[in-house]
Amino acid sequence: MNEPPAPARPTAPGSARVLPAARAPRVHYAWVVAAVSLVVLLGSAGFRSTPSLMMDALHHEFGWSTGTISSATSVNLTLYGLTAPFAAALMDRFGVRLVVVCALLTISVGAGLTMLMREPWQLVLCWGVLVGLGSGSMAGAFATTITGRWFQARQGLVTGVLTAAGAAGNLVFLPVGAWLVEQHGWRSAVVVVSLAATAVAVPVLLLMRERPADLGLLPYGATEEPPAPAADGRALARSLRVLRTASRSRAFWLLASSFAICGATTAGLVGTHFIPAAHDHGLPVTTAASLLALIGVFDVVGTVASGWFTDRFDAGRLLVVYYALRGLSLLLLPQLFAGTPEPPILAFVIFYGLDWVATVPPTVALCRHHFGADAPIVFGWVLACHQIGAAVVAGLAGLSRDAFGDYDLAWYAAGGLCAIAVALCLALRDARPDRIDPALS
Repeated sequence: MNEPPAPARPTAPGSARVLPAARAPRVHYAWVVAAVSLVVLLGSAGFRSTPSLMMDALHHEFGWSTGTISSATSVNLTLYGLTAPFAAALMDRFGVRLVVVCALLTISVGAGLTMLMREPWQLVLCWGVLVGLGSGSMAGAFATTITGRWFQARQGLVTGVLTAAGAAGNLVFLPVGAWLVEQHGWRSAVVVVSLAATAVAVPVLLLMRERPADLGLLPYGATEEPPAPAADGRALARSLRVLRTASRSRAFWLLASSFAICGATTAGLVGTHFIPAAHDHGLPVTTAASLLALIGVFDVVGTVASGWFTDRFDAGRLLVVYYALRGLSLLLLPQLFAGTPEPPILAFVIFYGLDWVATVPPTVALCRHHFGADAPIVFGWVLACHQIGAAVVAGLAGLSRDAFGDYDLAWYAAGGLCAIAVALCLALRDARPDRIDPALS
């Protein structure tokens, strides 16, 4: 991407005098770092989704129940959310490159060791704990760290593209993984995951850089040097201190609560229960799965577009619109199911897909607005609430289906939750920024 004229930079940190910078490179290195990050996130999403492809194969080979196999996925999802804030602090302490390479190698080891498993606890350890920790280290906090360090302009757009990588990774890997499991057995799929995770670590080692200053550059679009990062040798303590300080802020609880509703109404409900709900209405499972994959296609478009909108419009207003439209679509969904993919359900797929994780870029922008340099860690905690919301509603929706024979109550309740999210985002617009004092974190 061609660069604008070279920005000016101060002669020394904190200096008010600004001199012309040296001639800027034709392509700012921020775009190289963003491209490497995109590859990492594409792979991470594909690696994490593999257990869903192996359920039948593991059941037939070992006789394990679906619940037993699903427990590994539950541990994986929980750690995926809870690891993010600590990973952000570790990236500040030890560097992005080291943390990401270690995370990829942890995924590689976890996936590879499943080749030797014989007991359910080994699946939980390998795919739940190891792959969960590895993929969680490359969750939303990673994208937030990269965009915060390397971009001043186009932050929303880059955040949207990196967020969309999760959906794109599933679209790329799930069909390939399903084919491998069907044609060559589940072990072939885990071997591919292990080798691919190791391969992705190579461009990270070769091309990833920590900060623009390491190359004598300013962040993309910046006109002066950003403040030097605060040094802190205690990543775990810093994560907890940032949480403690942020939790005193009204803005944090509004962001965390609304994002928990986001997780509840996406990964928790639609991601988990759309296929069985559609099958209850006579739609073949394969067709329902294709519709869910199609939601992922439009998710990529919607998330990138949301990043573009976030650069141009008020993030709080965008969230109000997104949650309101999502709630409306979920309230209508019970009337749209049919035994064949009729135009109404296709319209839902397109509309809902565009909105699926469109909430991420404005939520990240609001974390930056309210919490400044600690935004990656704060967003990590907000993302943990997203995963908790998803886990709770995934379980409650299943109980509702068992109790009432259908999912209608779950869809209506999700619509109501979105109305609450709208109210939370309206309240968030009145909350003042609450930048965390680096000395306290």
